[in-house]
Amino acid sequence: MQTFKGIKIVNGIAIGKIKIYKVPVYTINEELVSDTEAEIDRFESARVKVQEQQNALACKVSKEEAGIFEAHAMMLDDDDLIDSCKEIIESGHSAEYAVREGFDAAAKMFSEMEDEYFRARSADVIDLKNSMLDVLFGTDTESLQGNEPAILVAEDMTPSDTVKLDKSLLLGLVTRQGSSNSHTAILARSMNWPTLIQCHDITDDCDGKFAILDGYNSCIYVEPEQYLIDELSAKQAEDKAREAKLKELKGQPSVTKDGYKVRLYANIGGPKDVAAVLENDAEGVGLFRSEFVYLNSKTDPTEDEQFAAYKKVLEGLAPRLVIIRTCDIGADKTIDYMHLGKEDNPALGFRAVRICLNRRDFFKRQLRALLRASAFGNLGIMFPMIISRWEVQECKEILEECRQELKAEGKAMGENIEIGIMIETPAAALCADELAEEVDFFSLGTNDLTQYTCAIDRQSANLERFADTHHPAVLKLIRETIEAGHRHNTWVGICGELGADPTLTEEFLKWGVDELSVNPKSILPLRGNVRNVDLSKYETESPKPEAKPEIKPEVKPEVKAEKPKGFFGRLFG
Repeated sequence: MQTFKGIKIVNGIAIGKIKIYKVPVYTINEELVSDTEAEIDRFESARVKVQEQQNALACKVSKEEAGIFEAHAMMLDDDDLIDSCKEIIESGHSAEYAVREGFDAAAKMFSEMEDEYFRARSADVIDLKNSMLDVLFGTDTESLQGNEPAILVAEDMTPSDTVKLDKSLLLGLVTRQGSSNSHTAILARSMNWPTLIQCHDITDDCDGKFAILDGYNSCIYVEPEQYLIDELSAKQAEDKAREAKLKELKGQPSVTKDGYKVRLYANIGGPKDVAAVLENDAEGVGLFRSEFVYLNSKTDPTEDEQFAAYKKVLEGLAPRLVIIRTCDIGADKTIDYMHLGKEDNPALGFRAVRICLNRRDFFKRQLRALLRASAFGNLGIMFPMIISRWEVQECKEILEECRQELKAEGKAMGENIEIGIMIETPAAALCADELAEEVDFFSLGTNDLTQYTCAIDRQSANLERFADTHHPAVLKLIRETIEAGHRHNTWVGICGELGADPTLTEEFLKWGVDELSVNPKSILPLRGNVRNVDLSKYETESPKPEAKPEIKPEVKPEVKAEKPKGFFGRLFG
């Protein structure tokens, strides 16, 4: 028996034969060609076909994951990339040679960036290059997986490779490289495959051998001993029985044994995720990421375009509460048409509400669209990256201005729209008492709160061992924020990954959290955890409602104009 260790992405047990997944290695003829026009036609034909493939792949996944492939399709319209490839062809080279050289140059540009997130995007460029070469060489990529159920082992998997897999034949996934923040890891989580990455030592001679992928212990056993087969087969059966049992929780209240009720909401990225919210019996939406409206558009989306998207979700989920986060562009989500200037440290820069308050017309288009959509469901509006009271006050002033304009125009709007903010910096958490006087709810974004509290780039694969999401400072800020909110009749939710962490469920409930917002697939397991908790052994307090006093606004700092954004910025948000 051989044991190979890795980093688990998804828990679970996979049992079966190993299939080594090898991508084609192409030999490209570097001789000059005589008919460059024919090569340009071949290049264009391949470009269009791959673009169609990427759009088709986007339809196979949730809206959040679809953004990966929609960005790929957008990249294939990029004038700089297309022109660079065509110039290579016009100098006398084949389409294959031009694709290799042009896409490799773009990938090199990303790989040399200081920011870890953008360095990781070089893999997306290589993914597109391989797809282009597959078409140009006429390769049948679907045959790479084989025709029988197997645990796939690969050097790495691109997003396109991952989505093209026949799910009925995929038992589990192991890669020698990869990052827990890669797009492939995101897709593996969304599809719930037992998955290991950075399993460096597993070799190609394991092909065809019987194995057990043990996600719980972050390893794969090749030709395991009988006692392990028996033990882990039983564990796999327990997992399947637990999944079946979870379905019985649909329609059941999310309440502890002693009667404490918590709301379990879903995090979603667009209208396509409505089905997942309903299928998994989420009680509402605690985080609707409105960025998809901007990332999926080549120009600034109009008020009507935004209204149509928000209306679709609100109608589809009525009467559930849907909390829509206003535009959170910036940092690792950038768009060319917004002309955001290059920053040395974008995570600390011009992003989210800072953009909105500096571009009033841009912000008002979204707020007007949200108010109009509120007539079709139960809407909450949430402002991200708030650190000061004056920011909240100015957001509310602009929102009220939009409300009065729409009222004068005779446009229908909903009533009693709840207003909230994200608590995702130590500054916001430490000022939670002041901020709570301005809003109806808080939503703790624990991913960014951990990043900013611990000074850890959460996109960096090199820092994974240092990125302690359970750091005492992070947990203390969460608890103090909940307590501050309740002192001012402001309900408090958690919308980051910690909300679905089963080891913290009881602690969060003990602290009095009102809502947990998680990936739709985590709703039923989380409900099961909640229903097994008994808080009667803890002392709890439930503050009575209070009126919020009027507060004079603070002095607003001047925001300097930004420089234009450079090459490929919008593509990898």
